[in-house]
Amino acid sequence: MRLKPILAAACALLLATAAAAQAPPPLTDPDAALVEELVVTGRLPGPAWWTVSDADTTVYVLGVPSLAPKRMQWDRAIFEKRLAGAKAVVLPFTNIRAKGVGALGAGLNLLRLRSGGPFEERLEPAARARFVAVRTRLGQPAKRYPTGNALAAGVQLAADYRERAELTTTDPAKLVELLARRAGVPVVEKTYDIGPLLGAIVRTPPQTGRLCFDEVLAQAEAGPGITLAAARAWAAGDVAGALENERTYERCLAAVPGGRAFDERMKADTAAAIRAQLARPGHAIALVPLRPLLAERGVLDRLRAEGLRVTTPGEVD
Repeated sequence: MRLKPILAAACALLLATAAAAQAPPPLTDPDAALVEELVVTGRLPGPAWWTVSDADTTVYVLGVPSLAPKRMQWDRAIFEKRLAGAKAVVLPFTNIRAKGVGALGAGLNLLRLRSGGPFEERLEPAARARFVAVRTRLGQPAKRYPTGNALAAGVQLAADYRERAELTTTDPAKLVELLARRAGVPVVEKTYDIGPLLGAIVRTPPQTGRLCFDEVLAQAEAGPGITLAAARAWAAGDVAGALENERTYERCLAAVPGGRAFDERMKADTAAAIRAQLARPGHAIALVPLRPLLAERGVLDRLRAEGLRVTTPGEVD
C-alpha cells in the first residue's frame, strides 16, 4: 500500500521532467544587448541623431521607433536642415511583400495558415475567454482568425490591435519619404520577400507559436501606453526612454525558423547601404530602427568595427 504514493510521486516527477524538456525557451530579443556608450540623450531639439563619417562624407543617422502612433508629431527642424543638399535618404529596411515567383509559394503558405476553423476553439477556457474579450473590444468576429496556427493567430491579432490603437510601423519613415521626394532627394529602400517568412510561420513549433500568441494577447489587453510613452521620449531625444518600446513582433520573428538569419541580413544590408553613401563626398540621411541601430553587432557597432567614425547624439552638431 505504501508503494502507491511513491509510484504516484515518481510518475508526477517524470511527467514534469518530460514537460520541462519539451517546453520551448522563452522568447528573446535579438537586440537585447545594447552598446551602452551609444545610448546617449540628444542635445539638439527633437529626436536623437548619430553620424557615420569618413574623410569627406557624413551620413546623419536618425534612430526611429519600430512602433509608434500614427501621425506622430515631432520637431523636424534638424531633419529639414539636413535634408537640404542631401544626396540621398536611406529608409528603414523593414518592408516585406510577395515577390515574383515567390508570390505563388506565399499564397500557398497563406492558405495553409488560414485553415482549421476559428482559432479560439482550440484554446483552453481561460485563454479563450481572454481572447474573445480582446477581439470583441477590437470589433472582430471569430471568423477573423480562421487558423489552427497560434503564431498566425497572434500575427493577425497584433495587426488588428495596432490598427485599433492607431499604432504603425511606418511612421515617421512614411513622412520622411514624402518630404524627401518633394525635395527631389533620391530615396534608397529595400523590400524583402514575404514568402519565406510565411513558410517559417508554418514550420514554427506549436509551443513557440503559443508563446508568441500569449504575448500578443497580453499586449492587446495592456493597451498602447508603453508605446505612447516611448514615442514621447523619442520625440524629446530621450534615447533610453525610447528604447522601452514593446518588442513582441521582433522577439516572435527571431523565434521562427530562419528568423535570426533574416534579422542578421537586415542589419548587414542596412550597414552596407550606409557604407555605400560614404563613397561620394557630401552628406546623406539614414533612418534605422533604434534597437537594431544600437545593439551589440547592430548597425553602428558593425560600422565602427570597420574603422568608420561614429558619433553619438551628445556630439552631433
